[in-house]
Amino acid sequence: MAVPDYQSIMLPLLQHVADGKVHTLRDLTETLASFFKLSEEEKREMLPSGAQFTFANRVGWARTYMKKAGLLDTSKRGTAQITQRGLDVLKKKPERIDVRFLKQFPEFMEFHSTKRSADNTAEEPSMTDNSQTPEEVLDEAFEQIHSTLAREVLAKVHALTWMDFERLVVQLLVRMGYGGSVKDAGRALAKSGDEGIDGTIKEDRLGLDTIYIQAKKWQTGNTVGRPEIHKFVGALAGQGAKKGIFITTSSFSKEARDYTPRNETKIVLIDGDELTRLMIDHDLGVTPQRSYTVKRIDSDFFGEE
Repeated sequence: MAVPDYQSIMLPLLQHVADGKVHTLRDLTETLASFFKLSEEEKREMLPSGAQFTFANRVGWARTYMKKAGLLDTSKRGTAQITQRGLDVLKKKPERIDVRFLKQFPEFMEFHSTKRSADNTAEEPSMTDNSQTPEEVLDEAFEQIHSTLAREVLAKVHALTWMDFERLVVQLLVRMGYGGSVKDAGRALAKSGDEGIDGTIKEDRLGLDTIYIQAKKWQTGNTVGRPEIHKFVGALAGQGAKKGIFITTSSFSKEARDYTPRNETKIVLIDGDELTRLMIDHDLGVTPQRSYTVKRIDSDFFGEE
């Protein structure tokens, strides 16, 4: 089955702590994963940000929401224990516990309210029954912004001249730590046109090894196939080289990606999507507009166990 949303986890979580004992969040996550019959792959599914496992994140938020409603006591770090209110709720045998259900508790409404008016009276809260956790909402919004920006960046790259595209490749590789300096890298790439190799660049600032580069500014739809990769590998062999980067503004066919040289040659394939991701990650051609830092309680500071 798919990983359940955090609201679907609430009732099973409360039921699993109904014995009144203190349970660790880690044990609860494992127990609930078994309860929902999640596969190893589903348990390891990550949030879009890659910062946390999706299921563990959702268990954590189910715990937090029920804590705010007074159903759980989480005073000990990384644990959960049912409260008397939680026991009373279970006695009523609810079919489901979710945000709508928790709204009956004043403490939860206060927690979920977006702001208070000047007279300290809670305003109508801005609240939805979204099945996503706050991190998932942020991650999804970020991915949407990132995807839109990536498409815009790729369109700009396609519009570049060959000379400007070469300069972009140089700047990107230098920002990634290759080539020493833009001047040195640019001079190396200028030695292009040798057996299908567009240039070389230092692997590190000391120049202990050399990486050969092939760059193709192709329009979307002009897929780079295996023959092009095979030709590049042959060109590397002709230079006695073992490392190469093949960059294209389009994409690679499955056969091209599946191709693995039989010798010790190592090839990295960078398509248009990966190229724009690297540009965005290294602030090349884009400017940071705003940033958000998500913080959590420092349990060590407050001396929590």
